[in-house]
Amino acid sequence: MAGPSGRGNAVLVAATYLTVLAVLVLPVLLVMAEALRAGLPAAWRSLLDPDALSAIRLTLVVTLVAVAVNTAGGVMAAWLVTKYRFRGRGVLVALIELPISVSPVIAGLVWLLLFGRQGWWGGWLERHDIQIAFATPGILLATLFVTFPYVARTLMPLMEQQGREAEEAAFLLGAGFWRTLWSVTLPDARWALLSGILLTTARAIGEFGAVSVVSGHIPGLTETMPLHIETLYNGYQTVAAFAMAALLALIAMATVLLRSFLEHDFRKASS
Repeated sequence: MAGPSGRGNAVLVAATYLTVLAVLVLPVLLVMAEALRAGLPAAWRSLLDPDALSAIRLTLVVTLVAVAVNTAGGVMAAWLVTKYRFRGRGVLVALIELPISVSPVIAGLVWLLLFGRQGWWGGWLERHDIQIAFATPGILLATLFVTFPYVARTLMPLMEQQGREAEEAAFLLGAGFWRTLWSVTLPDARWALLSGILLTTARAIGEFGAVSVVSGHIPGLTETMPLHIETLYNGYQTVAAFAMAALLALIAMATVLLRSFLEHDFRKASS
């Protein structure tokens, strides 16, 4: 018979599973059920609507660009703050983490203040026929801001643990910066890098707050998948809204599951 500690552990495990089921699994199942309430053909047709296809296309394009830019920027930022000690390093680390602590809506308002028609640079942009707010560039800037920390924060602990000995040896042997980074540093950090990329991808696909502020909610032009879901739901197109939400949830879950699989594979290979 299990002792008190054993019963306590069993209760804790059961409570944890129930919480996960109620908070995470059940809502996803309800979204899937609502999406298929009128049948799979109706849900599929809603996803083939021109505005829906435009939202999917814009989401994928913005995500790909944001992931590429923030992967490069995150690697450089992680290298700088872990391999060198300099004045202002703590400030730089705080700035890297700033998007995590700042509300995305505030981030969107900042971009609107800078690039909107009544913003600081709005008049100059309008005179030169350049549109950033309420257009794809504004959506991309908002997504870049909110997703920047993930690659850097995932890499920083591992790069800190690596030290500088291997890189210094490569430099002494004549290797340049890019060759050292590609051949010495990143191979040992490849799983952390992939994990950061997947986190960035999931965050970019599902971003709503900052994008909502700077996009203008123009169907077929500046609506990403989360924004299109809101438009459909507010327009009482329930099946279409839940079909798009189900697709978004499947993409996000696939990304998170892939990250979990890679982490498990990495730990198994390291043990």
